Amino acid sequence: MHNRVARTLLILSAVLALLTAGPVSTASADTIQTGNRVCSMYVNAIGFGAYCSSGQAYVGGGTPPTWRERLDGRPFVPCRDFEIPKGIRLPKAPDGKEWVLRVTITDYTLDSYNGGPRAHLERAYVPVDAQDRAQCPFPDYMQQFWWRFEGTYPPPALQIMPTYTPRVNVPAFFTLTPDSSMLVKSDTKVYTPDEMTSGMFDDKHNLTMRGMVVQMVIDPGDNTGTLTCKVGVTPLADPDGYDQTQDPDHQINTCKHVYKKSSASQPDGMYTVKLTITWEVSYWIGRDAGEWHPIGQANVTAVQRLPVQEVQAIGG
Repeated sequence: MHNRVARTLLILSAVLALLTAGPVSTASADTIQTGNRVCSMYVNAIGFGAYCSSGQAYVGGGTPPTWRERLDGRPFVPCRDFEIPKGIRLPKAPDGKEWVLRVTITDYTLDSYNGGPRAHLERAYVPVDAQDRAQCPFPDYMQQFWWRFEGTYPPPALQIMPTYTPRVNVPAFFTLTPDSSMLVKSDTKVYTPDEMTSGMFDDKHNLTMRGMVVQMVIDPGDNTGTLTCKVGVTPLADPDGYDQTQDPDHQINTCKHVYKKSSASQPDGMYTVKLTITWEVSYWIGRDAGEWHPIGQANVTAVQRLPVQEVQAIGG
């Protein structure tokens, strides 16, 4: 049982500064197909997202219309240019050009409601000028075949227990708040008729992506080296993962550090704590909770200034 009243908890997110580790690469999963949607996903040090090709969700009865029927005689343009996802660093583009992410639908058939079983997406970073862009136009009627969502990682909110100002020779326990250690993005929001790209024509298909912190490497700033902590999302009923009814030697949380000296001699009287936070991004398909399939991992770095005080005792 936890003593909630006695807790002195301070979330130190205000003094955290996010730093993008670079150069940053993109990890992507194999193209997936769900309902009338074919999706390609990515993860990097800024966040994660998905680019999908689809027709608008079919909400009527009978057989869903094919791509050819949706086109109504207009040409199908299989490619689309997007902005480069945040976190991707590329060399300077050639003069007169700029970088874009070009996503192309390949191996598709128009006589299918979802592009056919072989349809998949190919991604490429390409420098383009006006002439290059003209090779991949995006007329308004093609909007119905594309869909995208993305999310960025929340700022890390580091909690330090049992007191927000660690004491010399007393273990300081580190955790992240639940809100800053998990992010879920889903296409299950309520769409207007013009936005119906959820692909749930049979009410069973959707795409949900999740980013979860799985590891945190901490450099406490006192020249003692780093400590690596496996991280899981703490339950909402126990957000800081510290049991006030137990002493520091009997805590479930093993992410701790003992400072041997105060921070009085440090710049501004505080240690500079460096964090490397590893996010793992996964996805699942379906209306109900299903099996998470990992896509990849990305690191985010942050720094925090942390005062450490000598243990004070009351004399008499």
